[in-house]
Amino acid sequence: MATEIELKLSLTPKATKRLAAHPLLKGLIPQKQRLLNTYYDTPGLELHARHIGLRFRQKGWQWLLTVKSAEPASGGLAVRSEWETEATPGDFDFSHVTAPDLRQLLEQAREQLQPVFTTDFRRQIWRVPFGESLIELAVDRGSIESKGKSSTICEIELELISGNIADIFGLTRTLQEDIDLRPAIASKAERGYTLFTGETLRPFRAKPPALSPDLTPVEAFRSIALACLEHFQRNEPGLHAKGHPEFIHQARVALRRLRSAIKLFAPALPPDFVAASSQTWRTLASALGDARNWDVFLEETLPPIRTAFPDNREIRRLSNEGQRLARRARRSVVSLLVLPEYPRLITEFTAAIYALNDGFPRRLPDFARERLALHARQARRLAKRHAVLQAAERHQMRIRFKKLRYALDFLGDLLPQKKIRPYLAALSQLQDELGLINDHVTAETLLGEVLNTQPTGPIHGWLAGRHALLIQELPETLNTWLAQSLP
Repeated sequence: MATEIELKLSLTPKATKRLAAHPLLKGLIPQKQRLLNTYYDTPGLELHARHIGLRFRQKGWQWLLTVKSAEPASGGLAVRSEWETEATPGDFDFSHVTAPDLRQLLEQAREQLQPVFTTDFRRQIWRVPFGESLIELAVDRGSIESKGKSSTICEIELELISGNIADIFGLTRTLQEDIDLRPAIASKAERGYTLFTGETLRPFRAKPPALSPDLTPVEAFRSIALACLEHFQRNEPGLHAKGHPEFIHQARVALRRLRSAIKLFAPALPPDFVAASSQTWRTLASALGDARNWDVFLEETLPPIRTAFPDNREIRRLSNEGQRLARRARRSVVSLLVLPEYPRLITEFTAAIYALNDGFPRRLPDFARERLALHARQARRLAKRHAVLQAAERHQMRIRFKKLRYALDFLGDLLPQKKIRPYLAALSQLQDELGLINDHVTAETLLGEVLNTQPTGPIHGWLAGRHALLIQELPETLNTWLAQSLP
């Protein structure tokens, strides 16, 4: 078995010519190949569901059978287990797979295997010495085909042959100074399955982190931070496509989770990393917040206002102007993503996560209990004073509960699950109510921006009434949560 450490980057066909002329490649003779691959799976796509890739590859006159455990990628970087051997096309002999459970799964599926898609591309390969490492730089250009549909391949793969992961990022940063290279998260196989199934672009939601108690706090943070980065990157195509508002929502949630994770694990991380990372995502997070506020206003706040005031002349103006401002807010998000600084930010941040030293001397379960207890205490202090809180303090309480929920999402599996379920249920209900209260406060601000009026009139009065009703209902939900305790 080989362990493959690979960074994938997308680029334009025009940029491939600039890359070939880059000073780092001067004097290096590229190897050229044509690679034709056919990927196989069962009719129910069982291998894909288990993140397993199976293919026959024609490489010149040679045929290879390859099995990969396709671990999720973040920042373009993937670390995969790979088994490859010479083979005869159609002869599925898995004796070279050294993982017993995986080999058994493949052997059980053998009779059902069928071709699902092909990739056909030409590859240029340079072996580049960089830092203390030897890195294979491959440029692939071609296509993916399935069921009469095709998708273009134009990408770079940087694979660590020997040395340090940090040098892959160092080489990438050097190339990015002259060429627009963007970390790519979807593998050729993933794109092939998308063609095969005909799936449309869908919002990607956060996945619960799989943490084991034997991880260190730094290892746990690395896993969580990379998952947050993947969460954001997988929603990025939807941001560019100006699709469903859920892409905006999920991208915003991804960054909020990431920034919360940095603060949650701050005691275990270098102070300079925490300080720099806390600022890194602020501008993009703010732009996503503006866009999300308009989406909530148009989708959730405005419809009941329209129902309450069917003859109000300002409703159409609210809708038209709100849609215009929502489009402008989305364009602001996209304008940040197309800046050359954005792919460099992804590269730099991913590199920084992998470079973290693991010297924090605490067990993860102990660290988790301490940090969760601290977040809970901070939320409880405000919750006990809810009767006298002003609007700004109530907003701060909502943020505290949001951070507590993210902390539980990250670390909650390390606690006894039977006891934590009622705690999470009460917290979820409380978050919903505080979120509605905040939506009404935000709506007042947006109304003033659209109508350019003071907070008076029937619409403002209706919102104020709804807001007051929610405030009256809040104590019961707060008390329900206060009656719970962390295990």
